Amino acid sequence: MDGRRVFRWWRRLAAMTQKEVLQLGRDLPLLLFLLYSFSLSVYISGVGITMQLRNAEILVHDGDHSLSSRELIHRFQPPYFRFKGEVADPREGLRQLDAGTAMVLLDIPPRFHEALAAGESTAVQLLVDTTNAPQGLSAASYALRIAGGFGSEAGLASLGLSGAQANLPLVMSAHRVWFNPNQDETWFQSISHVLRMITVFAVLLPAIALVREKERGTVEQLLVSPLSPFQIMLSKVLAMTAVILICTAIAVYGVLRPVFHVPMKGSAWAFFFLTALHIFTTAGLGLVAATVTRNQAQVGMMTLFLVGPMMLLSGLNTPYESMPGWVQTVMAFSPLRYYIDITYGVLLKGAGLDVLWKPAGTMALLGGGLFGFGMWRFRRQFD
Repeated sequence: MDGRRVFRWWRRLAAMTQKEVLQLGRDLPLLLFLLYSFSLSVYISGVGITMQLRNAEILVHDGDHSLSSRELIHRFQPPYFRFKGEVADPREGLRQLDAGTAMVLLDIPPRFHEALAAGESTAVQLLVDTTNAPQGLSAASYALRIAGGFGSEAGLASLGLSGAQANLPLVMSAHRVWFNPNQDETWFQSISHVLRMITVFAVLLPAIALVREKERGTVEQLLVSPLSPFQIMLSKVLAMTAVILICTAIAVYGVLRPVFHVPMKGSAWAFFFLTALHIFTTAGLGLVAATVTRNQAQVGMMTLFLVGPMMLLSGLNTPYESMPGWVQTVMAFSPLRYYIDITYGVLLKGAGLDVLWKPAGTMALLGGGLFGFGMWRFRRQFD
């Protein structure tokens, strides 16, 4: 008898899960949006978003017009800088920086070549527009390296040691780049976008499925059926988890690997298993949102309210360790915080469950708590 009950329980759950998949299949606009989000949108984010300095427009005020000044100017080359032209007056360069038509103004003083030839110290002025702070700081850093290298060569030349530089004691900085040796930024941008889409739809789809029942008045019919509240909610989570996993596979094997050549150094099975765990965990937030909203429009607004802070503060775009202590404490309850480490660990580092068991375990505990809270809210709402 107990075996028959268990069989009927699983049969009802499978039937409800199949019903949710069929119902989603009839929503053509949502399906098209899903396909776009995990295919073309991933490609656009990979090729269209860059955090590195590219073609920063540089103006020059050359007060010396000498061999040395021309040599220094010539070193500001693409892909980091793009020469925009010379200005006769530094104030004209400042006006263009204020207008946003240039990012950098290099001001070379008179007697620049003469001072270098005599072994005297001299200075050039670099004015940088840091309205876009990351790009401005990168421009200042690259310019400092260029000017520093030029100054070292000029100093050795003034001492007649340019040909004997190799015989001087030097401190060399050798560095190794792990996991992304070519420093290909498209890997980071495309993976980050996939994580954003997984998180958004993990909250949105189960919440929409549950609210749709409330809008159509069928949730009361489900509650008086032999189905338990747990089966009603779990079927929606299982169906949407399967759909999101299929979309994730499309993103990984249709865009990330063939287009951007993102490796899969770890186990693909481990990646999709942990992705399913993240979807289940995050779906708990969607179920909680569905219990406090009455229609799909409200669900969309609630999703923005929940997912926005998660994506901004969980370390998806900026280092988690650089955030204030109280933000790190709050984001310890964010499933995305742990899924980021898991994804990069499996894809780029080849880590397995023996390394990732701690974030995976924490994510599972969060998922159980969120799902339990959502089910409690659901029962209380219809008692």
